[in-house]
Amino acid sequence: MPEVPAKLYVEKLLKESQSHARRLALMSAAVKDSALRAMADALEADEQAILAANERDVDALGASYEGDVGKDRMKELVARVRLTAESVKEMADRLRVVADLPDPVGAVTGRWERPDGLQVERVRVPIGVIGVISEMNPLVTVESIALCLKSGNLCVFRGAPEWKETHRALETTLRRAAERSGLAAGSWIVIDRPDKEMALELMRSGKNLDALIVRGGMGLRKVVMEQAKVPVLCHDGGLTHLYVDGEVDLPLAQNVVINSKVQRAAAANSLDTLLVEQIVGRQFLPPLINRLLEQFKVEVRGCPKTIALMGQMAMTGHTAIVPATEADWRTQFLGPILAVKMVEGLDEAIAHIAGHGPCLTAVIATDRYESAMRFTREVDAGAVLVNASSRLHAGEGFGFGTDIGLGTARLHAKGPIGLEQLTCEKYVAFGTGQLRAPHPVPDTYFDAIMLKRA
Repeated sequence: MPEVPAKLYVEKLLKESQSHARRLALMSAAVKDSALRAMADALEADEQAILAANERDVDALGASYEGDVGKDRMKELVARVRLTAESVKEMADRLRVVADLPDPVGAVTGRWERPDGLQVERVRVPIGVIGVISEMNPLVTVESIALCLKSGNLCVFRGAPEWKETHRALETTLRRAAERSGLAAGSWIVIDRPDKEMALELMRSGKNLDALIVRGGMGLRKVVMEQAKVPVLCHDGGLTHLYVDGEVDLPLAQNVVINSKVQRAAAANSLDTLLVEQIVGRQFLPPLINRLLEQFKVEVRGCPKTIALMGQMAMTGHTAIVPATEADWRTQFLGPILAVKMVEGLDEAIAHIAGHGPCLTAVIATDRYESAMRFTREVDAGAVLVNASSRLHAGEGFGFGTDIGLGTARLHAKGPIGLEQLTCEKYVAFGTGQLRAPHPVPDTYFDAIMLKRA
């Protein structure tokens, strides 16, 4: 029997999801939390089955690349795809974290009374059907399902084909546990077909999809931003800048820079561009760059001033750095590469960040209160931190459990997209018979036309 075309397949899934989404939006917090905890227990109970499925993915990866890549590259690919018992435990732990978080659905974020006695409230409600397209490991799969479920949204998940068997095993385990806990069937959808057209059709499904979330590299994010016909809530895109002020605790600043860059160099909020006020450049940069190059094997790309400074310091044994290109100031590296620029001061630093955006995370290291406050006020970023690592820009780092990604959008929400950011707000008003009084003077062109016709 011929396979259903991708467009028809996705349309059918999304059409069926609408009725499930309405039921899920009304699900009680107790049922959702019970389901999430049961799903966590089931993951731990089915650990061996999940790891066996993952091993099949690893075997398939080896067969598909056999003879095409070197041994070192093959080891990297296998390490990326392979899960461990610790991986499964982390998935279960994340489910329990989400279950323990306050349910945002129904939360009243504002309440006031009008002069005529009308009581007005602003209330959080689910967004609806949210598509998630991911190239990342199955932990993101579990987090996406959990966060959407807890916030009353129906998640339509399309994962990377490298984890095809793993996703099937996870889906079986999670769904069985959820339904035994009283959660209705169809409370999330995992698209099982691996062909790329599935992802493209999901991006283009503007009729039955309410929002889209992207988890992956720059290539995927670029395609989504070009093809999506629904709002993209977050895509982890944008640069991370760190500015070292002229008045600063140098050891503190060095620790913040190193942690921001090397704690996980491939992370979206890993440091991309370091800006240093030149008054402290000679004292601050050589020991820092030496550590980055020699201890952490980070490739450093410097501006002419930085290159000149490090050339002068060559006698101290520092390794040469690479001249930065204009493209480097606009690149989210997602790896062990750092661009370094010396600037005259705060004005130039803020101007550089504004001119090389969008900015996902901005950090200032300073002892000056005035500099810190101006930086937080003037820099447009998903999150702005003072004297703290950019790696803290996350749901966990900000104290609301976990997140489904990081956003830089001017609409909806910036920063970590957690439970609250997976809801929107509607107004609810309670009256006692209040009526809208006619305007004595027309206040719009439309009112004037209607009065003239009357």
